[in-house]
Amino acid sequence: MGVSGAGETTLLHVLAGRKTSGYIEGEIKIGGFPKVQETFARVSGYREQTDIHSSLIRVEGSLIFSATLRLAPDIDSKTKAQFMNEVLETIELDSIKDSLVGIPGVSGLSTEQRKRLTIAVELVSNPSIIFMDEPTTGLDARAAAIVMRAVKNVADTGRTIVCTIHQPSIGIFESFDEHVPGVSKIRENYNPATWMLEVTSSATEAKLGIDSAQVYKNSALYENNKELVKQLNAPPPGSRDLHFLNVFAQNFPRQFGACLWKQNLSYWRNPRYNLLRILHTIVSSLIFGILFWKQGKKLENQQNLFNNFGLMYSSVIFLGIYNCSSVFPNISRERTVMYRERFAGMYSSGAYSLAQVIIEVPYIFVQTAIYVIITYPMIGFYGSAWKTFWCFYSMFCALLYFKNLGLLLVSITPNYHIATILSSAFYVVFNLFAGFLVPKPRIPKWWIWFYYMIPTSWTLNCLLTSQYGDIDKTMVAFGERTTVSTILKDCFGFHHNQLPLVRFILILFPVVFVCLFGFCIGRLNFQKR
Repeated sequence: MGVSGAGETTLLHVLAGRKTSGYIEGEIKIGGFPKVQETFARVSGYREQTDIHSSLIRVEGSLIFSATLRLAPDIDSKTKAQFMNEVLETIELDSIKDSLVGIPGVSGLSTEQRKRLTIAVELVSNPSIIFMDEPTTGLDARAAAIVMRAVKNVADTGRTIVCTIHQPSIGIFESFDEHVPGVSKIRENYNPATWMLEVTSSATEAKLGIDSAQVYKNSALYENNKELVKQLNAPPPGSRDLHFLNVFAQNFPRQFGACLWKQNLSYWRNPRYNLLRILHTIVSSLIFGILFWKQGKKLENQQNLFNNFGLMYSSVIFLGIYNCSSVFPNISRERTVMYRERFAGMYSSGAYSLAQVIIEVPYIFVQTAIYVIITYPMIGFYGSAWKTFWCFYSMFCALLYFKNLGLLLVSITPNYHIATILSSAFYVVFNLFAGFLVPKPRIPKWWIWFYYMIPTSWTLNCLLTSQYGDIDKTMVAFGERTTVSTILKDCFGFHHNQLPLVRFILILFPVVFVCLFGFCIGRLNFQKR
């Protein structure tokens, strides 16, 4: 216990293994063996000072997710359900188990309920010891009493509670074991925080002519503690270090399945994000269809071809940039939750990143289907099944790599505001080197490598070539009669016989972005403690 800034939170972070900055000296042993953080995380719980949860998951769902990933895999589902019900009753959350967590200060649970939920998601992993960082901060006296009652209930189950606290009420103060010989007892109806500051102040020590630190060193308690430390510093004879065969309680498929289950619920309950992008796709497709009405087969001169190419360029850039930008706040918010869950040893960064990418696929599929169903017949493109499919394939890959680019930008930046700024540079390059504003044959040789590295250039290549690359219709271009396929080769450098390579490279871009996202989200940690 101490005033703000006294260092109690830092000490707790060090003991729990959650410190990410600064220098740590000394050693921590568990049962006489050096502490291994990956192993220790499996048998301990850590309640952070800030209550971070997925806002669109219910209270019971939060416990299910934690229990599924942290309890031993040999525990059957019935036993897990019974244990979760016991935790809900112990923490007094059973009456609100069907409530959404919500956003702090906006919707969902109150501050006091969130703090109890944070305790519950750690308790449901059945830890031997739970660290709690200031569980009453920001609460009034009644709410703080409710939280500490829940903490006391946990302690009564036989678990060890290591807790930091400041400015406690007398009821909360009496919940802790506190005995220092020679110190007068607190008077009735006296503020406990004031009393603590008084009896530990240098003025009181000077008045009594004592040094509290020296008094402690001369006490039997100090000698007993030193002897206890010596005993605990060496492992008992015949004992073995705590060890698990795997870092995580569950294997990768189960981690992925649990993460995908959680992401699915979060996305399904987020109409503001999903309906808006679907509505955006519908409106944009209608606008494109109206502006370029029945232009698909109108190929009388080069301008008609350029118009259709402009439609493809506008569609890819306009829909793609919206997809990329709209994902920033959601992923940034969920990344903070991921930090807590990954520190707790719930899952690997690979399982999380793969689930985050996979859950986007059906929504992007719907977006692409809407675009093709609305735009394709309105523009009047060729009705071949293969041409329609390759149009769908090209747009699907484009929306997918734009979305994955958004995930990647969030993973390499501290917050989504910086990700938004950084994305502007990518949008400029994706525009300039897409092959529309400056066609491939006119790009200077020392910049041509940019053209090959930009995914939008491959998308436009696939869209335009699959639609017109095999069309030998005669047209007037630049005052001469030529064929459509020849114009594609001469003006844009698109060859129909290279389409298989273009289509293969096109699907590589979302895959590469996914791999980079998984690597960066696992290696970069912008949460400093």
